[in-house]
Amino acid sequence: MASGNIMRLDRLLTTLGEGTRAQVKEMVRAGRVTVCGVPARDSGMQVDAGSMEVRLDGRRLEYKAVRHVMLNKPQGTLTAARDKKQKTVMDLLPPLYAAMGCMPAGRLDKDTEGLLIITSDGQLAHRIISPKKDVSKVYFARVSGVLGEDDIAAFAAGLHIADSDGAFDAKPAGLEIVSTDGACSEVRVRVSEGKYHQVKRMLASRGAPVVYLRREKIGALSLDPALAPGQWRELTEEEVALLDV
Repeated sequence: MASGNIMRLDRLLTTLGEGTRAQVKEMVRAGRVTVCGVPARDSGMQVDAGSMEVRLDGRRLEYKAVRHVMLNKPQGTLTAARDKKQKTVMDLLPPLYAAMGCMPAGRLDKDTEGLLIITSDGQLAHRIISPKKDVSKVYFARVSGVLGEDDIAAFAAGLHIADSDGAFDAKPAGLEIVSTDGACSEVRVRVSEGKYHQVKRMLASRGAPVVYLRREKIGALSLDPALAPGQWRELTEEEVALLDV
């Protein structure tokens, strides 16, 4: 039964990031591509990407109409689709994902680590970042300074931020003090909006500048602890459902 993903063979291969149209045509001419076990002779042949077995050099190619990736973003990498001078999060993934239109859903600062969703589903990305959806984000932070009960209450009441980046009223947020040693503190912050450098600015306003920041959770989805900074994997169907806010 047709899956509804009928397309030219050369388009399928280019969409999967296997090469340019010219390179793909040469692969077919060289007999490197098979469709349902038979060598393809025409790069323009119609294939059902969802149900027909297509192989390149014996390797089965997996087509998905939509792709979702969980990335543990490392420090020093821009959250952007592309940049002429600096490395971006898309540079950490195989070309397949850019070819399929995957984009970061929201942003993390260059020096911030942690959970970032990269998806080809624009509607899902919009739901994650839309202020109307109030999707919570949880961050772990190491700060210079000691925080206490007054700071927890101030976060819960909503902070007024006024600094060199401007002024705004932050919505009520959660602050959990994980540990403190008398000079530094480790905390978790839960926010439901994404103003510019928000978590850093909120903590700085309480006299606790951030020295390390990592996002651990978006909505009900947590960062996979098995992923080291710079590592990624595709989301499971169950994980995608957790983001269906």
